[in-house]
Amino acid sequence: MATNDVDDDEGPPPGYQSIPPPPPAAPQPPPPQPQPQPQPQPQPLPQPQPLPQPQPQPLPPPQLQPQPQPLPQLQPQPQPTLPTFTVTPPPVSEIAQMVCGACRRLLKYPRGARNVQCSCCQTVNFVLEAYEIGQVKCGSCAVLLMYQYGASSVRCSSCCFVTEIGAHNRRPPWSVQQGQPPLHPISFH
Repeated sequence: MATNDVDDDEGPPPGYQSIPPPPPAAPQPPPPQPQPQPQPQPQPLPQPQPLPQPQPQPLPPPQLQPQPQPLPQLQPQPQPTLPTFTVTPPPVSEIAQMVCGACRRLLKYPRGARNVQCSCCQTVNFVLEAYEIGQVKCGSCAVLLMYQYGASSVRCSSCCFVTEIGAHNRRPPWSVQQGQPPLHPISFH
């Protein structure tokens, strides 16, 4: 006994809903084919017109120009001979340095100069030789100060304190501390 499986089918499972298939779409008309455009007949190019030739103009009559007069020949004058000076920079050992008192720039000057003008701020700085420089520690902040040897007091550039210079804090001149004998002995008491 063969049973037909189709007959035993009880339908779709519970909760299943049949959705009818969409209606067949109407056939779309084919896209229009571009129609060939008739090609315009080429127009013949106009024949080039010959350009009018310019008429040669007659040249103006030649004008007479004055002939340049020859300049009188000047005899070269003998030049007086000037003495020639050869400027040579001083040797490095004769160049000294100092700091400008106004703008604190390093200045170079020939050794032996008494005044040096700063090229930056134009301040004229008084030059002290090594035997003219004294040293003392500031009485307030202990910064080592340099001053013209023999001065009675010096103002600190850091804290502006005025330090009195006496026998208790006077040092020998800078040249003596460097081991150089003073060239010009200075005695200040």
